[in-house]
Amino acid sequence: MQVIAVLVSVPTLGYMLPWMIAALRGTSNHWDVFWLNLLLGWTVLGWVAAFVMSVLPHRIAGYVR
Repeated sequence: MQVIAVLVSVPTLGYMLPWMIAALRGTSNHWDVFWLNLLLGWTVLGWVAAFVMSVLPHRIAGYVR
């Protein structure tokens, strides 16, 4: 049973990696990255687009200069 859990969780972590990066960085577009990744991440292009959105320079959510 543990093997099945690992076999399911590792690909899931890889699939949601762009959203995790965006959320941990505190980007203001992390929900956009989440929905793009969830809905179009199954296509390679959607996953790459979400990944690029998550690593681009960003504005920190809630911070006003």
